[in-house]
Amino acid sequence: MSQFLKNAWYVAALSTEIGRAPKAVRLLGEAVVLYRMQSGLPAALEDACPHRKLPLSMGRIKGDAIECGYHGLTFDCAGKCIDAATQTRIPPFAKVRAYPVQDKYGLLWIWMGDAALSETSPVIEIDNHGQPGWHITAGDQLQVNSNYLWLVDNLLDPSHVAWVHRGSFAGAGTDSTPLQIQADERGVVCSRWLLNQAPPPFYAPLVKFSGPADRLQHYEVRYPSLAINMGIYTPAGKGGPDMVDGPHTYRMVSYNFLTPIDEDHTHYFWLQHRNTDADDAALTERIAAGAKAAFEEDKIVLEAVHRGMKNRSTQTTGLLLDAAANRFRAGLATLIEAQAQP
Repeated sequence: MSQFLKNAWYVAALSTEIGRAPKAVRLLGEAVVLYRMQSGLPAALEDACPHRKLPLSMGRIKGDAIECGYHGLTFDCAGKCIDAATQTRIPPFAKVRAYPVQDKYGLLWIWMGDAALSETSPVIEIDNHGQPGWHITAGDQLQVNSNYLWLVDNLLDPSHVAWVHRGSFAGAGTDSTPLQIQADERGVVCSRWLLNQAPPPFYAPLVKFSGPADRLQHYEVRYPSLAINMGIYTPAGKGGPDMVDGPHTYRMVSYNFLTPIDEDHTHYFWLQHRNTDADDAALTERIAAGAKAAFEEDKIVLEAVHRGMKNRSTQTTGLLLDAAANRFRAGLATLIEAQAQP
């Protein structure tokens, strides 16, 4: 799949990364410059002066505008040229593309498609965000040298934890328990309950009860590449499809935001959201470090998968556990095809 779904919100950067200095990023194969205006609001422009295509990120911020470092053409946050010091008048066709952007959850979001559609397409709402007793980590990120769809496949595959994450997320049943798949217009969910098993190493010190647990693995990806991985733990005998939260129910939700850089590289951003120990900063640091260590394990595998699949010379073999990823790819292809229609 050589195109991207552009009519969607993607994470461009951590909000803290963007200030008054221009920052160059590459998103969905396009060069973009990010900066903040004097009010603190973000701006995003095509990172190429229309004169000789010098990146505007090599220039400087002037007030709320950005000045090209070659001949001083200056563009406002809407992409309009407002100054051309070397000319008797501003060239009428001197403009650059502007992208809708907004800050939310400590992340800077960007809309790369039809700007008008962004007004009626909200950024995802995180359930229980800001509610008492819940805590969300500060955002973190990795660059993965892989096509983003290999990451999507991985985030719709609960079984991989049995081999890739032996010391963290693996546990009894993760290698063989049947999966349930659901699909709708938003994306695909792949899930299963693992009943009466010991919590895996990552979660064992976090749950608020002793003894075996009923565990839900919920792996969901929404179009185009927003993944929600949720783990629910209850004392054994309390879980299952009709579960009702009790005083010992533990919930951890990992929000994973995949932004293609190009066909071979992906920005991987994430947040961790939990329903316990909201004020325990040391625990938050341990959870964040553990999650990043696990994602580093994924990075090693997926970069090797990308190289292997890009340079394959023999036939590949499909597995039953690919079903959720295949359904997602088919749905995404339909959306990308519809986007291309006039």
